[in-house]
Amino acid sequence: MIRRTVLSRILLVIPVLFLVSLGTFFLVSLIPGSPEAEVLGPNASAQDYARVREELGFNEPVLQRYFHWLGNTLHGDLGNNLVPPIQRVSTMLLRALPINLELAILALLMAFLIAIPAAMWSAYRPGGRFDRLVSASTFGVISVPSFLAGLLLILLFAVTWPIFPLGQWARPTEEGWITNLHHAFLPALTLALAEAAVFTRLLRSDMMSTLQEDYILAARAKGMPTRHILFREALRPSSFSLITLAGISVGRLIGGTIIVEQVFTLPGLGSVVVTAAQKHDYRVVQGAVLLIALIYVLVNLFVDVGYAYLDPRIRRGRV
Repeated sequence: MIRRTVLSRILLVIPVLFLVSLGTFFLVSLIPGSPEAEVLGPNASAQDYARVREELGFNEPVLQRYFHWLGNTLHGDLGNNLVPPIQRVSTMLLRALPINLELAILALLMAFLIAIPAAMWSAYRPGGRFDRLVSASTFGVISVPSFLAGLLLILLFAVTWPIFPLGQWARPTEEGWITNLHHAFLPALTLALAEAAVFTRLLRSDMMSTLQEDYILAARAKGMPTRHILFREALRPSSFSLITLAGISVGRLIGGTIIVEQVFTLPGLGSVVVTAAQKHDYRVVQGAVLLIALIYVLVNLFVDVGYAYLDPRIRRGRV
């Protein structure tokens, strides 16, 4: 059953990526402006513009250009960017992507560390003081935009109390993991706060339902410790919705760190895409969107496979 699930999801990946690449290519082609203007500047002659358009292949029909780009992409070649300095698109994306991956993973881990204990204890004592505090806090955090949360964290922990650096990034291969995590903490926390609030509310609701199940009541009647009941008996069956949301969140975090990157001036994928869009460097935008879509569908594939391991009913082929 697990193998069938994996194969069916893999077959769905192909049309999804095709539609994403097709839609992105045509939408990007509608953006006003042209890369030849960025290459030559505004004072070039019409003959120079025509020559550069021919060199870049922009004199061909859009559909023909798309299938030419798609054929090269299927062979692992995203081409060169259009606007100098010229370099491989894959090199640009793979240099920026680790920043987004690290921030997304750190944000997800922070969100779990905040949400799981808060939701478990809140569900175990519903209506109590801690539960009311958690509910109010999650509402407040969700209502704050990520850019404003980032600015507040910068004001508190980089300006008022200069604990963390501002406007810098340290790659672990160059300056070590400790320095890298020191620089990544505030941006990751900015992303984690909203995710933690949503995770807390979702897990609390699911755990409150699970804690009313007969086997939980039987475990309490047997005198099992609260920690055992919460972590061993109630957490796993309550985590299915959380895992689904976490899988969706990874793709969203990787693709949605653009605002946080701008706030913290990080050289991540978002900054690369924004700069490329401003310069009408279509190939970089197309490659970045396709890469994010690929990561998104792969993460959700792993989530679907994880369901089969967590829920025995899926392994037996029934719900």
